[in-house]
Order: sequence, then C-alpha cells, then structure tokens
Amino acid sequence: MGLRLVTADGTPAPVDAVAAVATGEPAGRRRATMPVDSLPESFSPRINGEDSERVQLLAGLDSPLPPILVHRETMRVIDGMHRLRAARLRGDDTIDVEFFEGEEMEAFTLAVWLNITHGLPLSQADRTAAAQRILRARPYWSDRRIAAGVGLAASTVASIRRRSPGRNEQLNARVGRDGRVRPLQATEGRLRAGKLIAANPGASLRAIAQQAGIATATAKDVRDRIRQGQDPLPSKRQPTKPSSPAPEPAPPRPSSTALDRLLPNLRKDPSLRTEAGRTLLHLLSIHSIGDDTKWLRLARSVPAHRTDSLAKAARRCADHWLRFADELDTRRM
Repeated sequence: MGLRLVTADGTPAPVDAVAAVATGEPAGRRRATMPVDSLPESFSPRINGEDSERVQLLAGLDSPLPPILVHRETMRVIDGMHRLRAARLRGDDTIDVEFFEGEEMEAFTLAVWLNITHGLPLSQADRTAAAQRILRARPYWSDRRIAAGVGLAASTVASIRRRSPGRNEQLNARVGRDGRVRPLQATEGRLRAGKLIAANPGASLRAIAQQAGIATATAKDVRDRIRQGQDPLPSKRQPTKPSSPAPEPAPPRPSSTALDRLLPNLRKDPSLRTEAGRTLLHLLSIHSIGDDTKWLRLARSVPAHRTDSLAKAARRCADHWLRFADELDTRRM
C-alpha cells in the first residue's frame, strides 16, 4: 500500500499532500478536531519519551497549536506528541489533527522522518533503534534508503544490519530510495543485459537496465565492456556457487586532496563561467578544506549540546550532494 493522506471526511488527499506534511505546507487539506483524551500512545521513535521542557514551552504559547498527524486506522499520533501533551497540560479539551492512511510500519517510518527533518532532533540512540526496527520489518529496503529515513550514514545501517538477528535471511534484491528493485548479486542481471545489448545495440541504457533488472550504471558498465571486447562479468562476478548476499559496501570517503587538484581545472573551463557554474564552484571550494585532520578538528570544536543538530544538518547536506551527483550521472549516460 502506498503512503497517502486522507482528509477529515475520509476523502484521499492529493498525492503531494505527503510532501506537504513534511514541509508544513497546508496544501488545502481539511482538518478534524479530536478530544485530546481520545488519542492513544504514539509511534514516537524517542526512546526516553517526550522532552518535558519542550512540552511546557508549547503549553505556554497563547496561539493555537499546529495540527498533529494521526494514523487513521489506530488513531495513534505520528507527529505531534509534544503538542498533544502541551494541549493536555494547559487544559485544552480538543486538538486539531490531520490523518495519514497506510500500514503501521509506514506510519512509524514517517514518524522518524518527520522527527529528523524538523522540531526536536532525535538522538543517536533514537535513530539507531529506529533503523533496527525498520530493518526487522523491511529487511529488503536498501541501506541507503533506511539511512536517508533515519538520519544515519549508509555504512552505519549496513553495520546494524550485520549485527541484526536474521541477517542471514536469503534476499536476492533490495529496494532503493527511488523505489527501484536492485539485485544484490548482479551476475544474472549483467548476463541478461549482455544479451539485450547484443540483440539491440542501439537500446538506451535505461531500457536495458529496466529489462535486465539492474542499475543504469551497471548497464553502462556492461555496454562498455562489450564494446571493448570484454566479458560483461568482471572476474570477481564470474558465476560461482550461490552464497549469502553481502551487505551493501560503504560509500568511499571523500578525498580533499583529489578535490584540490580538480577545482583549478574546473575554474578554467569557460562553460562554467555562468551564475550557476560560479555558485557550484564556490560551494565545492568551501568543502575543499584539506585533509581529514581539519575535519576532525572542526568536529571536536562542536559543543556537546549541538552535536545532534549539526550532525543532522551535515547529513542533509551530504544527501543533497549525492542527489546532485546522481542527476549528473544520469545526464552523462
């Protein structure tokens, strides 16, 4: 079942309503008013519960509290437990709500995502526990997909997966952030892609990837190998006895030295002397601050009470850069 929201009278909300909930935009949705005592425990990913100081701060506001998000089937709160407790503390009888319709795990996943994108940040322990719960319920989700939803690095999720009970469950594919299914063992997909390319050399990479059930980048690698007269399977992928799938490899760490060598050449390119090009070069220059020692010094300079907030901000910036790189790769292909 896909994620979707419904209005107070049960009418399905527009497709973009889910995104609107995340950004706080109204999107024209109707609200319901519910008794505060009619809402049971929440899907909160917070191990230690709500922050009492934040509840008191919200309770002291004179303005009406924003609506909370509620799972329609169970009536449990997805987002807004601090607001609900504040409403109870100041003696409100009712509170405005918006409804989400979907499975319970979808509701929990949405609760985690909303908590890492706004409001009081989740702690490292909260995010780790959330990743463990999602892995148990959705073991076929990729490490990157879970990482993006809980605010952790993909390598951290891979490590949690390796330690999780049932990690040896036989799964031959995982579902990524874009909803596409990708096989863990690409041998069969590469062989299918090789046959498709031989039958139709002019086929697009996207068409080959879709029919072979592999990533577009893998399809490009297969095509390049065939054009060079090589086997579509790298030597390490030659068919062998089936074994348990290995976890997704951790992404390589960025090299500041490599970036320092690359930037001067980019600055000399006349095609990048546009407003957009100058902006991109400026942003890349900011990240070119030297070796890992300087990054470590910066990390150690952050006050303890701000580590969670800055870690969340850094991960969101990293995610934006990855999406930008993916878009460039797609255009290049």
